[in-house]
Amino acid sequence: MSYREGRFWQPDVTVATIVAREGRLLMIEEHAGGRLVLNQPAGHLEPDESLRDAALRETLEETGWTVRLTGFVGAYQWKSDRGRHYLRFAFCGEPLRHDPGRPLDTGIVRALWLTPSELQAEAERHRSPLVWRTAADWLAGCRHPLDLATQLR
Repeated sequence: MSYREGRFWQPDVTVATIVAREGRLLMIEEHAGGRLVLNQPAGHLEPDESLRDAALRETLEETGWTVRLTGFVGAYQWKSDRGRHYLRFAFCGEPLRHDPGRPLDTGIVRALWLTPSELQAEAERHRSPLVWRTAADWLAGCRHPLDLATQLR
């Protein structure tokens, strides 16, 4: 329980995946907060799910791409303007295969491949500051072993 607020507090735990192919990053365009925004394939951790499994699931559900995780980029904490607290665990991976007939999650308009400069030029459309920070860290070479995000059973 949070003593400051007098009630239980829990952040939103999310995952995101940086997927690169031929110098482009796999992104999604989605409706959020009344806007059309850009994000990495990302979403909430589900009960009894590992962080890695969540990253694979969200990438498939939001883009139709099956990927192989190759590293852990980092963990990020952010508080939105609306007061929600997020803990984002970001991974990187490589694309394996695409299912163009797979329906995408509700709210997702499309998956697209953007160069880093195209993504940066669209900063006003990023869903949150986490979008560019995660991409920038990956571009700077942040790659950690996957076992940094380990689920104990």
